[in-house]
Amino acid sequence: MRNYSFILAAATILAAASSCSDKVRVDGVLSGAPDSKVVFTKLAGSTFNVLDTVKTGSDGSFSYKIDVAQGQPEFVYIFHDDTKVASLLLQKGDKVKVTSDLNGNYTVEGSEESAKLKSVEDDFAAFMKDFSTSVDAGDSPAASRKYVEYYRSRVKYVMDNCKSLTSIPVLYQKINDDFPVFSQSTDAIHFRTVHDSLAKVYPDSKYVAALGSETDRRFTVLSINQKLSTAGEAGYPDVEMPSIDGKKVKISDLDSKIIMVYFWQAADAAQKMFNQDVLLPIYKTFHPKGLEIYSISLDTDKGVWASAVKSQNLPWVNVCDGFGAASTVIYTYNVSGELPVAFFIENGELNPTTVSSEKELRAFLSSKLK
Repeated sequence: MRNYSFILAAATILAAASSCSDKVRVDGVLSGAPDSKVVFTKLAGSTFNVLDTVKTGSDGSFSYKIDVAQGQPEFVYIFHDDTKVASLLLQKGDKVKVTSDLNGNYTVEGSEESAKLKSVEDDFAAFMKDFSTSVDAGDSPAASRKYVEYYRSRVKYVMDNCKSLTSIPVLYQKINDDFPVFSQSTDAIHFRTVHDSLAKVYPDSKYVAALGSETDRRFTVLSINQKLSTAGEAGYPDVEMPSIDGKKVKISDLDSKIIMVYFWQAADAAQKMFNQDVLLPIYKTFHPKGLEIYSISLDTDKGVWASAVKSQNLPWVNVCDGFGAASTVIYTYNVSGELPVAFFIENGELNPTTVSSEKELRAFLSSKLK
């Protein structure tokens, strides 16, 4: 009887030791990659740190164990060559199975947070496809609508999942380097809500700590913006964009009585004709009297834009960031509807006047520039 008790106690100790292990095992199959290599990486800030390279079997199968401490889940990404074949958010106790192909289409089992992370990434990929289609078609209003719809859906997601670490990559999503999905200063509030909720669940997580630093930075920006707003409205929204020679030019760099902030697309033949037939004669007449044009191209092909500027010898300030409908300047000036469209800055203040024809434009400038 004593021997049986000893065996039972030993088994209990071994089971407890096993449950305390910090290792999470990931078993997977990468179809189409027999006797190949997959690379396991761990998210570190905005970069991936390589954990190890694992060789696949003759059927593309692989297995790897990862250290995951209690209360400190890890974002782990699996790559084959330059293709990400799986995204995982691993917690201690997960038993993960991944099935993927060489195009990065995958399924994951045994990790609830990893499944949610996949859903988050799939939603973003679908949005970017629709958004890019609108941008490529030159449909700025449609692109704007898609962005607003997606932004609202992401706000709902992070509020509904504020205790899930999958909210963190959602908060950091970017349409391009200059256009984060959460781009408003008031988004600091969403960052704070998510951070404070996660800090209660994962107080030792490095990802939560990094989110806290970003939250503090965003609240500093929000505070500054609030102070500026209470100090009086700015005369006009300033913009800084690259010119034809690659140098960045601000609207505030210009010293003219009237600055016409002009949005157009070089890819549109009619708008190129408008430059030649309308704007060039107007500029020749009114530039000596104090007119300057800050012409913002909403083209995605900077080569087309640069070629038009050079071939037409456009003498005013020409800028383009190549982001088209994804350019943040669209939201800065609330550009909507058909192009071209113009705004006027008079003596450092945004003038509410709108014009819809060459005749109205000439009449407006004649009244301001004697």
